[in-house]
Amino acid sequence: MPGIVVIGAQWGDEGKGKVVDVFSKEANIVVRYQGGNNAGHTLVVDGHKTVLHLIPSGVLHPKCTCIIANGVVLDVEVLLEEIEALKAKGLLKRPEQLLVSDGATLIMPYHKIIDQSREERLGTEKIGTTGRGIGPAYEDRASRKAILFRDLFDPKALRQKLIAGLEEKNFLIEHYFRKPALKIDEIYEKFLGYAKELKGHRIADPSLLIAQNLDKKKKVLFEGAQGTLLDLLHGTYPYVTSSNTVAGGACSAAGVGPKEIQKVIGITKAYTTRVGTGPFPTELHDHTGELIQKKGHEFGATTGRRRRCGWLDLVALKYAVRVNGITSIALMKIDVLTGFDTLKIATSYTLDGKTITEFPTSAHDLERVKPVYKTFKGWSKSLDGVRSKSRLPRQAQGYIQFIEKFLGIRCDIISTGPERDETIWITSLF
Repeated sequence: MPGIVVIGAQWGDEGKGKVVDVFSKEANIVVRYQGGNNAGHTLVVDGHKTVLHLIPSGVLHPKCTCIIANGVVLDVEVLLEEIEALKAKGLLKRPEQLLVSDGATLIMPYHKIIDQSREERLGTEKIGTTGRGIGPAYEDRASRKAILFRDLFDPKALRQKLIAGLEEKNFLIEHYFRKPALKIDEIYEKFLGYAKELKGHRIADPSLLIAQNLDKKKKVLFEGAQGTLLDLLHGTYPYVTSSNTVAGGACSAAGVGPKEIQKVIGITKAYTTRVGTGPFPTELHDHTGELIQKKGHEFGATTGRRRRCGWLDLVALKYAVRVNGITSIALMKIDVLTGFDTLKIATSYTLDGKTITEFPTSAHDLERVKPVYKTFKGWSKSLDGVRSKSRLPRQAQGYIQFIEKFLGIRCDIISTGPERDETIWITSLF
């Protein structure tokens, strides 16, 4: 059976959580391979909403093993809150249902202070981070100063690393950001307490378990966070996250070879949204944008911030298909577009008077492009209860067919609502 990567094909918030949840019914293992609790996946089952920030979306299926891999930066306090919330709902009954890699990087209290303080100093020029310490934690990993999950269970190593880390971080916090220094003993005791609670979820080398399952032809799903256009190397830099959100990141972050990935599912809304600052060519600053925001309930699951809304951008989506090697599309929230007289899709840009068909790699250029739209007739018929593509309104079918033809790949999943069963399956992906 193939390894399948599920990634966001836009600026995040595309609906990855729902897709992974649906896939997880058939999966043996679901691996969260990057990001931290700056991501939020919202799952709706039988009218009950569950929001996850760190734990893979497959946790709602008791026979599925969920893994938090090396590439994740881990706020253990948030992790414990999620674990307790799931236990209260009867959704996490066995510790081995959730395994955390010894090699995952810990987000420490000083990372959060540095993250938030940097944004404060930037003022109107801020990047728009969630302030949860994600970037500074990845910086420590890159500079070989990170405290890892395994260090929680070695009191001597934990204290030594805390002493080294706080010597540098407290100097920055006190003398540059003008804030009170942190005390080592308070952090040390608190994190030793976390170790006792998380001991049962520890795994030394998740890449070995993943490889063993792939060898046995088991079904392994790799779950990304954020979206393609927020990738550290291939996104709209500097308005990006601090990890590799593209499909290739699954291999390095989870410790598997590229040949193990057989399919890449790109999740995209039927329109486009973005949280925070940064260029957004198809953004709507009018009543239509407000209506999409209202109908789509476009607020960040992690921050609660209002998402900026705009028309679907196929120039950007074509770029996402290329850099991820996307093999099929999951088209989300097409129901939100019901009731609009006309719809638009960006098919190219103009930049300095010239038509361009490829996504600019420079954020400066992307800020100056003007989208060129193709207009479609909308539909008014509700999509409630629609479970096959042929039962969609004719205009909706035409909208989808245009996307498929433009990108050269199929929409194998079409979501017509937030619930698990409000999904049209064109073909089985496992």
